[in-house]
Amino acid sequence: MKEVFFDSSGQRFRADLQQPVDIAIPLQFSGPQPSHFGAAIATSHPFESDGFVGDTRAGGSCNCEEIVLVPHCNGTHTECVGHITDQRVSLHDCLKDSLMTAMLVSVVTETASDGDRVITAAQLIKAMTGFSNEADALIVRTLPNPQDKKTQDHAAEVAPYFSSEAMAWIAERYEHLLTDLPSVDRSHDQGRLAAHRIFWGMDADSRDLESARFPDRTITEMIYAGDDIADGFYLLNLQVPPFVADAAPSRPRLYSLEEQ
Repeated sequence: MKEVFFDSSGQRFRADLQQPVDIAIPLQFSGPQPSHFGAAIATSHPFESDGFVGDTRAGGSCNCEEIVLVPHCNGTHTECVGHITDQRVSLHDCLKDSLMTAMLVSVVTETASDGDRVITAAQLIKAMTGFSNEADALIVRTLPNPQDKKTQDHAAEVAPYFSSEAMAWIAERYEHLLTDLPSVDRSHDQGRLAAHRIFWGMDADSRDLESARFPDRTITEMIYAGDDIADGFYLLNLQVPPFVADAAPSRPRLYSLEEQ
């Protein structure tokens, strides 16, 4: 399949499937990689068992590696409401559609009264100026946008995060959120995770799945959208492995659209 046509909000679009753009950060095991919350980097090593070694360079018949990672802290990942509920909810059950429309916008973080850098509702509204497309997903790229985001240890400082007002604005309009931040919330916020709860429609401090008004929504963190990708309307393919877990490494891919 080379192209696909679809209708959205009364308009017809064509997507070229031969030129996808990845906004996931490739995870280099044991190499330079982004990390968060003080987690060790993701690693891999040859599997060994009963004299077998999973490395052809060490005399093994084939390569077979054992991988160790923390999805929430090692690279691009997608998470579901099970991230903050007592009930064990799987991303595999929540993410129903892998293809969706998406709006990519760039924002400059603002300095709050406490010195933290935050994404505000006003900045999001400003970034949307000139765009009228409704979309299933919102992709937020923060500026400046250096390449070292791909290998940044986010535990070294307090990373920017979404204000409660900004997340409330997003929650009214989108089913899926993707961002280059390590978390939509402040790294250390005494466990409140206010922005997560707002997005999933949960009461403050609730850990009960029954209180979530939007349990099928997803949040994808630690993406990287290069400067060569323009703000605008895209077709998004959000690829995740079938892990029965609240989060998994993911590979979001964008397809440019043409109005028909």
